[in-house]
Parts: sequence; structure tokens; C-alpha cells
Amino acid sequence: MENTWKKSGITEDMIRQSSRRYQSGPLPGVADSIIKNGVANTAVSHEATVRMTQMFSDEIEPMEITNQKKSGRCWIFAGMNILRYHLNQTLHLKNADFELSQAYIMFWDKFEKANYFLESVLKTAGEKKDSRIVMWLFDNLLGDGGQWDMLVSVIKKYGVLPKYAMPETFQSSDSSRMNAILCKKLRRDGIQLRRMVREGKNAAQLQTEKAEMLSEIYGFLCCFLGEPPCSFDFEYRDKDNRFHRDSGLTPVQFYNKYFGDFLDRYVSVINAPTADKPFGRTYTVKFLGNVVGGRPITYLNLESKELERMACRQIQDGSPVWFGSDVGRMSDRELGILDTSLYRYEEILHTKLEMSKADMLDYGQTYLTHAMMLLGVNVTESGITKWKVENSWGKDVGEKGFFVMSNDWFRDYVCQVVVDQKYLSEEERAALKQKPTELEPWDPIGSLARVF
Repeated sequence: MENTWKKSGITEDMIRQSSRRYQSGPLPGVADSIIKNGVANTAVSHEATVRMTQMFSDEIEPMEITNQKKSGRCWIFAGMNILRYHLNQTLHLKNADFELSQAYIMFWDKFEKANYFLESVLKTAGEKKDSRIVMWLFDNLLGDGGQWDMLVSVIKKYGVLPKYAMPETFQSSDSSRMNAILCKKLRRDGIQLRRMVREGKNAAQLQTEKAEMLSEIYGFLCCFLGEPPCSFDFEYRDKDNRFHRDSGLTPVQFYNKYFGDFLDRYVSVINAPTADKPFGRTYTVKFLGNVVGGRPITYLNLESKELERMACRQIQDGSPVWFGSDVGRMSDRELGILDTSLYRYEEILHTKLEMSKADMLDYGQTYLTHAMMLLGVNVTESGITKWKVENSWGKDVGEKGFFVMSNDWFRDYVCQVVVDQKYLSEEERAALKQKPTELEPWDPIGSLARVF
């Protein structure tokens, strides 16, 4: 054991050698600044902050910024923003601060996720408790995060409604304690269902028990978020100040009347340049979803330049773009900048940090963490240089809530865009009809947007 330590462990000689290398190298010259000001403030590029201005060749007129507060509902906020912009374009709303209820979608998403988890527990009841899949299910059961197809599944089943019909609550805006209680309850229920399977209970008995469990979860959600209304009156003023009222609508009727097949046209396109995911093919992820029997999670994997092309075209045609990215990389929320050259870490630390996107995805350096909306693009003779981003972190970050993203950052850290199928080529539309390749639940493409 001692010989092994001498060969492979850290020795005093190694420490002395490392210290001499540090003392004789360039790092002491920046150490004082880093110690006093932090590495980000020392490395920030003034040139990048000047270059990344809020000026774009093509831009959609913005509505008021939204705020998900202390919750991981970015994917819901971005989705509701896509819908409200569509409603604004068709109804010409007077008030730019009109919102659709995010709490309503949150309620049904969590209720459906509870059922999805319990069904997954029943499907895997024959697996040992320490199998990777069982451990993964019990560790990833009811967070705030989600994906585009999950949003569509909830909306198609339950509809949508204005925010005034189901407003925010304390726990919708600060969800950690609610989630902790719901997760503990569902883990207990999941354990109970596994025991019942081992005891030989039949399918009818298991479903009866599950229904009782879900009924209790429903009550908890009503306490946390309020009970969703069955109907409401849709009232608004248009830009000519004319008042409109549409009375007695259910949320599904409201969605069908004012949105129709709007969401059916949109598809999820990803850029995952890893060896196990060839371009031009579709993928799905095992045990990823919320609504049992809902819209399958489907991704079409394409090169980044295709995502850029389709997102640009959609914005130029007047429609914003839902997208998912790794927002914490090379970004500053106060400045509202997303740019690969924002911090000169390699220069000040005299090292190499660059990795390919494939390696970053394969080895956990990057994955989808946050969903936002593209609202503008800057196109020059040499191509796309930057994008206007509508975030859901309120007005106190960025430029009154709006961010600017370089196209280099798009290529490295944007994982997904949701676009109208009409922007896909014939070959890409044909690829959508393939049977998706199933990925394991822990694949980076299965990560959920949830950062706040």
C-alpha cells in the first residue's frame, strides 16, 4: 500500500515542484487581481461588452419581460411567451404586459409527472432497487424542468388561459419546498407500489392504489398553486382601445379557438455532434415525459448551421423561436451577454480550456439547462453575428430583461431550437418520419430546462 502511494499519490516533491513552477511562471502577476476581484471580473473582455450591443438587423417588437422568479419553469415561460406573441399578432392586444398563466401549466405538468413517475415505477417493478434505472427514476421524479414536447402535451390536453384567471402563488414563484414535499410523498408512494407488486397484487389493485395516491397529490397541488378554474371570461382591449369579451370559455376551448393547430406545426431540432448521434436522424429518450400517452419526445439532429438558418428565417418572418441552451457558460446575467469571448480565462491563466461541442456533451461539460426565446437576429454580409434573446428573469438583469448572444455562443451552447416545419428541407421533413432511436434516460439530450 505504501509503495502504491509513493508511485501514484501526491508527494511533497510534487508539491515543491508545482510551487516552483507557479512562482516562476506568469500566474503571480494576475493572482492579486483574481484574489481581490474574482476571476470573472479579472478576465472579462471590455471589447466583448462593447461589441455585444442591442442592435439587430431583424427584430420582432417586444412585449413586456416576464419573471419566473425562484422556480425552474423557464421552459413554460418561454412556451407561454411564444403563444402570447402569436395571440398579440392575431388580436393586436393593447397591453404589452398580457401573459398566459404559467401556474396553470405548472399545476397540470406536476400532476401528470406524478402519474408518469408512478407508471414508470410499475413498469420497472421487476428491477432491483439498486439498478441504474430505478435509482435514476427515484432521483428524477418531479422537478420544475421540462421539454418542448412535454409542454405541448399538457397544452393539448388541458388548454391554456390568461394569467389573471389563474395567477401566481407563493409556491409557484418559489417552488423548492413544494417540490421537496411532493418528491418525498411520491418516493413513499413509489416504494409502496413496488412492495405491492412483490406481494402479487393484480393490475386492478395497483391502479386503484395509484388513483388514491394521485388524488392526494391533486389536493396538495391545490394548496400550493390553487385549483385550476373550469371556465373563465376572456377580456381584453385591442390597440384601437376597443373592448372584447368572450364569456364562459374552458381552457381547452380557449386554446382551440385562438390557437387552433398552431403548436402542431412546430418541431424540435437539436445539435448534438456526438459519434453516437448521426445527423439527419431522430431521437427520443426513455422514461422522459409527463403526460402518459401524450406527444412523444422527438428530436431531429442537424448541424448547427441548419438550426441557425431556420431560426433566422422564422424571426425574419415575424415569429419568435423557443430554444434551449446551457445558459451558465461564458455568460453574464447582469450585463445580459452570452459570448464565447466574454471571459479571457485562457489568456490570464495561460492554459487551454477549449473543447469540442461533442466532447463537452459526452463528458458532462455542457447540456441543456435553460429555455428562452429568440426575438431578433443580426445578419451582415459575412453572415449572422448575434441574436436578441428574451429571458424570463425579470427586468433587473441584462438590458431590461433582454440578452444578446453571439453566434459563436449559439454554435457551442445552443442545444435545441423549435421551429415551424415549413423551414425544414424536404429531406429534413422526411427524416422526421423515421422511427426515433431510443437514448438512455441519463443521456445529455434528455436533460431538462430548469435553471432560474
